[in-house]
Order: sequence, then C-alpha cells, then structure tokens
Amino acid sequence: MNNSYTDLIKQTFNWPQEGIDVKDGNLYFNGLDLNALIDKYGTPLKLSYLPKIGNQINKAKKMFANAMKKHRYEGKYNYCYCTKSSHFSFVVEEALKHDIHLETSYAYDIEIIKRLYARKKINKETFIICNGYKQKTYTTRIAQLLNTGFKNVIPVLDNKDELQQYKKSVKVPFKLGIRIAAEEEPTFPFYTSRLGFRARDVLEFYVDKIEGNEDRFQLKMLHIFLNKGIKDDIYYWSELNKVINLYCQLKKICPELDSINIGGGFPIKHSLGFEYDYQFMINEIVGNIKKACKKNNVPMPNIFTEFGSYTVGESMAHIYSVIGEKIQNDREIWYMIDSSFITTLPDTWGIGEKFLMLPVNKWDQEYQRVVLGGITCDSHDYYDSEEHVNEVFLPKTNGAEPLRVGFFHTGAYQDQISGYGGIKHCLIPSPKHVIVGYDKNGKLVDWLHAKEQSAQAMLKILGY
Repeated sequence: MNNSYTDLIKQTFNWPQEGIDVKDGNLYFNGLDLNALIDKYGTPLKLSYLPKIGNQINKAKKMFANAMKKHRYEGKYNYCYCTKSSHFSFVVEEALKHDIHLETSYAYDIEIIKRLYARKKINKETFIICNGYKQKTYTTRIAQLLNTGFKNVIPVLDNKDELQQYKKSVKVPFKLGIRIAAEEEPTFPFYTSRLGFRARDVLEFYVDKIEGNEDRFQLKMLHIFLNKGIKDDIYYWSELNKVINLYCQLKKICPELDSINIGGGFPIKHSLGFEYDYQFMINEIVGNIKKACKKNNVPMPNIFTEFGSYTVGESMAHIYSVIGEKIQNDREIWYMIDSSFITTLPDTWGIGEKFLMLPVNKWDQEYQRVVLGGITCDSHDYYDSEEHVNEVFLPKTNGAEPLRVGFFHTGAYQDQISGYGGIKHCLIPSPKHVIVGYDKNGKLVDWLHAKEQSAQAMLKILGY
C-alpha cells in the first residue's frame, strides 16, 4: 500500500499544478528550489516571488480583452492595484511595471503616490482612485495632488459631506466618483455596508450638489465593492446589476459619467482543489454591462477593477521548520513550528482563513494527521484544518533533517494586519524576508530584504 505524502496528493488532486511541483521529494515554488533558499537563509522565512505579480496582472488584462472582443464592448478596461493589500515599495513598483493604476484608502497612501511620482514610477496621467471614509488629512492630500496637476486623481465620495472638502480646497477642475453601499450577506449582523451612499440617494445628490457645477467638478465614476468577492451567485449579480442600472439612469442626465468601478474580489488559490473560471466570470460581467446599456440606449462605460489579493497574494510564501513533536492524547499529534500563526499569518485565527499548506521536504515519507502549533502561549495559535478537509496531513518527522512546512499565497494583508516590524504577541520577532526577482540583466536573483527582527528593535519601541 502506498502511504507517502506524494501518494496522498496524487490520489487526491490533479498533480502537478501551476507554480507547485516536486522533485526528488522536495517542493518547488514557481520553479524555485525552496530547500536551497532555506539552507541559505534559514527559517522562519517570508519569501516574495515578484514575477508572479506581473503574471497575474497580464492574465487579467488578457481575459478582459478577450471578453470585450467577444462582446464587441466599446468601453476601455483599467486595472488598478489597491495598495492596502501590500504597501511595500518592491510590490507596488513591480506591479507598476505592467501599465496599471492605483487605488488608495488612507491619507498616508498619498505620500506613497508622491514618492512614486518622484521616482518616475507613475506620471500625472496615472489613475489614482481614492477610496475610504476620509478625514481632513486625507482630503487635504488629495487636493494637493489635484492642484499640482494630477489629472486622473478621482476621489470616490463615501458620504454626502465629503464633496464640501474638495469644493473648499481644490482650485482646478476635477473628477469625482460615488461609492454605492452594497447590501451585506445574511451572515452579517447588519444589512448594508457602512461604506458609500444609499443607492436611492445618488440621483438626488447628483441633481442637488453636482449638476450645474461641471466647470468645477464632474461625476465620472460609480463604484461598488462586495466583501464576499466576485462569485457566480444571485447575490453578486443582484448587487452588480444594481450599480449598472443606476449608471444607466444617471448617464441620461449626466453625460460626463463614463466609468463603472467593480472593485476587487477575484479569489486566489488557497487549496490544491481550487477551481474558479475567471474567464467565464469576466465574460458575464462585461456581457451584463453591455446588455443593460443597450437596453437603456446609453454608451457603455469604461470598466475599472481594483484587484489586491489577486495581484499580490500568490507571490508570497511563509516557511517554517517543525522544531518539536508532542503527543498530547490518543488522537492529537502536535507539530510545533519555529514561529507563530497569530503574529505572521493573522488571518488564520482572525477570520479562519485557510492558506495553501504543503511540506517543503520529506514528500517520500509516510504521512500522519497532525495539528500545527505556534510558539506563543495563546491557545488560539494553531492550524488544524485545510480548505478542502477538516484535517491537516503532513509527513512524519523521520531522519535528521527537520520537516519544513510552507504556507503559500500569503502575500495579501498579512504584514499589514500583523503590524510589520512592530510589537508582536509574546514578543515573537518578525521573520526574515527574502525577495526573488529579475535584476537589470534579466537574471533571477534573491536577496535579503529584512533580517529577523532583533530584541533591541522591540525594546526600543517599548521604551527600554
């Protein structure tokens, strides 16, 4: 009977898969020999593989181009990256190499925009979509960009009072967007998103506050975002069609309106059993917009997306070593890792997220059911189930070489939520961060972006 971990995977999933393969019992991530990197840098380790970012962007652009060609769609497509997914310069600048635009969500994002412009990574024609509930520190910075010639900065109004801030501070004609509040899923304790305008208030607001002021500001965009993401279900199509129909109504009295922003929400692979027909969904989105516009005899809008997790999520991995094995009762075998899930992958305990988890080595060993435990003293610092099954199976820890475990496609939000470089639960340090990308000569190279956080760095923050 075959009982190796390789046999388990081959019996359960289609194998090998894009970006994941095994040679001589060791895992390769996008062609990278992970064991060689671990031997060089050690664990715990965060790994960013930058070429994946461009691959994702170009894949989406191609699929939208296919859909627009199929439907003979007359509007344009604009890909935006939402910086909140990962603000790191090497991530944002890598994305910008592929002719994209940006979305911001807080005042300090605008400081990043200024730095990117100074480095000539963007220009004053780049679309900067400004979302969020905005304080004066945010609206003031947006006004500064507009007043210095950034033609495609579009503040997306989150509430009725926000426009007044720009009327006071912006000295040039500018473009506006309005966010439409989406209905939430039944699992939420409330019915409607806290973000955006009620749909029924938008027409009245336009007539009262925007119409007649086109020499100063123009409504160019309607924006919607659904927390659950872009999924083929009644809820998604109902909310999307709501904003499409509102666009058609507004377009008849607001000729300047020319864009619909459908936000983000493309899922990424968190399991080897992941299946999602991206092209089908894009075809349906584009087709629905065209159908409604034809029915209402209005021009088709430009389509904007704001993909965050989709852009950067699959470019990163977190890798740990199993430093101990504990048998706590008749059923539970614990593998203790050399870091913490709470501090490095906070979504695993904060919202129960399941990442793509695989051993890096020992694929030719027998496997067993285990629970992975972090080294904090918190009872929630564990990982005990995968997305496709309520269990974790990993190779046995036989031999002198320690078992190494990788969590893949972890590039979105984890550093932002955990507080990169700050104070962590039980003073567990931020792990070292290695980047892999192409140098100026087109050669794939790796380098250390950050060492493991030191005790001195933490003590300084704490005032010792």
